[in-house]
Amino acid sequence: MAPHDRSMVSAGLEGIVAASTRLSLVDGERGELIIAGYSVGELAEHATFEETTWLLWHGDLPSSAQLEAFRSELTAARVLSPATAALLRECAQARLDPMDALRAAAGTISLQTNAAAGIVACMPTIVATYWRLRNGQEPITPRRDLGHAASFLYLLNGQMPDLEQVRGLETYLNTVVDHGLNASTFTARVITSTGSDLVSAVVGAIGALKGPLHGGAPGPALDMVFEIGDASRAEAFLRKKIEAGEKLMGFGHRVYKVRDPRADVLAKAAERMYTRAGDMSLYTLARTVETTALQLLEEYKPGRRLQTNVEFYTALLLHGLGLEVPLFTPTFAISRVSGWIAHALEQQRANRIIRPQSEYVGPLARRWVPLAERSNPVSV
Repeated sequence: MAPHDRSMVSAGLEGIVAASTRLSLVDGERGELIIAGYSVGELAEHATFEETTWLLWHGDLPSSAQLEAFRSELTAARVLSPATAALLRECAQARLDPMDALRAAAGTISLQTNAAAGIVACMPTIVATYWRLRNGQEPITPRRDLGHAASFLYLLNGQMPDLEQVRGLETYLNTVVDHGLNASTFTARVITSTGSDLVSAVVGAIGALKGPLHGGAPGPALDMVFEIGDASRAEAFLRKKIEAGEKLMGFGHRVYKVRDPRADVLAKAAERMYTRAGDMSLYTLARTVETTALQLLEEYKPGRRLQTNVEFYTALLLHGLGLEVPLFTPTFAISRVSGWIAHALEQQRANRIIRPQSEYVGPLARRWVPLAERSNPVSV
């Protein structure tokens, strides 16, 4: 590429197709998300997270025998190594952000395994262990009789979760497990393309997910609902934010030009969970805020197609499960790790190192100046 030729530069790799995949199809214009051939709604409603993970890794749903063996493999790998547990105690003493602790601890999984199932099994234990230590509680030993979603809730609070809570979390985990070539998934594929291992790919992906432009802001979306407090205040509150040029958290998406299909799945799951095991007044308020926000966004920004995204109902659902805001992104990672690994495995099967070009825009034809002859730069 010639210097200063911008004709080939795509900021953020916008519109560049960097991989072929059988894992997920994201259609932003039609508002569709297909996971290994299944609509996200159908998969999230019916599958266990173990089934979804197997589907992504193997291409088909497991048989009964395969599912039982896979569950046993996961449950056997949940206990953390002493070194990982000790590191999490150090992280808790330093009061690290949960994502920083997850990134640090994930790298130590190599002490006990580099296997895909072992990595997935350890993630909920790491998150729950750190959260308890950070809040002055001792970690809980994983049980072998609980599924992946139920085990995470048990490890967090030491109580057996009810079926509605488990189903709510399982629906969430299924819904966000994979979503095309997003930043963290692309990171995992780039690392894998170098011939590196799965743990390294996952640690790199966690680092990418930690960034607020990718990890999202489900916490602020819920904060907005709480701040409104009453449906009668929704319109005035939201108008003020829009007129002040502030973004309404939980609305708009870089890919989806219509409603994020994951929002519909999580809205349905939240309604079910709140109806049977939660505070319906909060759910009702959130629906009112959503309706009002969509009306005002169309009024103030016609044609922008700013619709509800996954963050809005993620916040409502995870709050209903008793999770605090700092746990929202780590819980997302507990799901997405299965997708990261699926992409890593797919990359391995037809690998070529990912090495795009860059455009040089710096100076040319400079001549070396000895240190004694250099003048101090002029301060601006």
